Amino acid sequence: MTLVAIAIYVAILFLIGFLSYKRHQTASDFIIGARSINYWVTAMAAHASDMSSWLFLGFPAVIFIGGLFNAWLAVGLTFFMLLNWLFIAPRIRIKTEEYNSMTFSSFFENRFHDSSGLIRIFTAILSLIFYTIYISAGIVGLGILVNTLFGIDYYIAISVGILVIIPYLFIGGYITLAWIDLFQGIFLLFVIILVPLVILPMVGGIEGVNLALSNHPCSLSMIPNTSPKTLWSIFSSICGWGIGYFGQPHIITKFMGIKKVSDIKKSMFVGMSWQILALGSATCIGLIAYAYFTQGINNPELVFVTMVKETFPPIIMAFILCGVLGATISTMDSQILVLASSLTEDFYKRIFHKNATSKQLIWVSRVFILAVTAFAFIIAFFKISTIYSLVLYAWSGLGSAFGPLLVFSLYSKQANKYGAWAGIIVGGIISIIWPLFEKLSPIDVPALIPGFFLSSLAIYVVSWMTRNKHYHHP
Repeated sequence: MTLVAIAIYVAILFLIGFLSYKRHQTASDFIIGARSINYWVTAMAAHASDMSSWLFLGFPAVIFIGGLFNAWLAVGLTFFMLLNWLFIAPRIRIKTEEYNSMTFSSFFENRFHDSSGLIRIFTAILSLIFYTIYISAGIVGLGILVNTLFGIDYYIAISVGILVIIPYLFIGGYITLAWIDLFQGIFLLFVIILVPLVILPMVGGIEGVNLALSNHPCSLSMIPNTSPKTLWSIFSSICGWGIGYFGQPHIITKFMGIKKVSDIKKSMFVGMSWQILALGSATCIGLIAYAYFTQGINNPELVFVTMVKETFPPIIMAFILCGVLGATISTMDSQILVLASSLTEDFYKRIFHKNATSKQLIWVSRVFILAVTAFAFIIAFFKISTIYSLVLYAWSGLGSAFGPLLVFSLYSKQANKYGAWAGIIVGGIISIIWPLFEKLSPIDVPALIPGFFLSSLAIYVVSWMTRNKHYHHP
């Protein structure tokens, strides 16, 4: 039964891939959908590629371990995603078209008149480091899920997962992924709302959950007290993830592909409604888990999967868990495509083959897709960390390296290419080395907060110090 459900689900994905295939003629179609995507698809693509298996595995586990206090994470994500829609989406859509740019780095290069190619090279290197870790987190999630479902060995499971992802990424491109994300987004939302609604009555409703929580040492309140330590924890939960939104190429590129700038408001309404419902339901799953697993659970990242396995008939269970599989896949393929596009545009085209044709570039993208996936697979193979911490590390790195520069490039006339170089390098390096310093700090400081702040400071100071250096246009 489970295999039948998975086969149907994968067949739907391949069908969407096949139907959208004939629309890929140029590199612009493959990388950015020729800026032709409607507002519904844009909204779902932006949000479904954001919330991966983290929504089902990582986030409910964080609520289950630390109580409702950890829901501040969801508040931060919602608030900053809203800012992203309001202040970044319209401008990035207009400016990238104005500068004829399809990737983050080509936009930065054109915006700051950087003829040296350094912005592209720094961007590509940091994208490669952080996205590879991000993609490996997805592969780990895939492996844990398939292992739990079928008892298949973790290493075989991640190998099978890779074989599902590569083909339709190969066939399609941006438009294919956008339509698949629309399907996934609607399906995921249905699943994550359905599960707590079905399981809540089984644990005695809200009263049952309250009773289970009252027997637990963790705090039920979002503001347990107003001590400086608690207030700092709230601030760092909101900002420690949220400000990263400004620097996530796999989300920001979705804004670049929308057909009309005037549709962004409608797209925002659809996307933000989706995000509030999804994160709200995931929080409920974490809380219901207290009443469901009164004896505790060995791996808190499996609360959702275990509840579904024990509650629903096999065929429905399989479809629901396909949704989680789908969430993992939709994020990974967006990230692999963004990284492969960056490597194609920024390394191959820039350094080796300036006059490459569209057809050559699409094939080079495909080679990079294989290379990136293989590299991420190796990291996942050694399973060095939890999904949550892998995602946080990669998210912080991308947010610190690219977020401040994106904001400056859209809103500052003073920032220049020297500031841009400094910002990317400082943000990237702080994120890479922060875990080493974190142990020395008496309070918990997420990498994104110093990374984002110091990167912004570097852009401002270096741009100001080099303000009299004149541009020499090539």
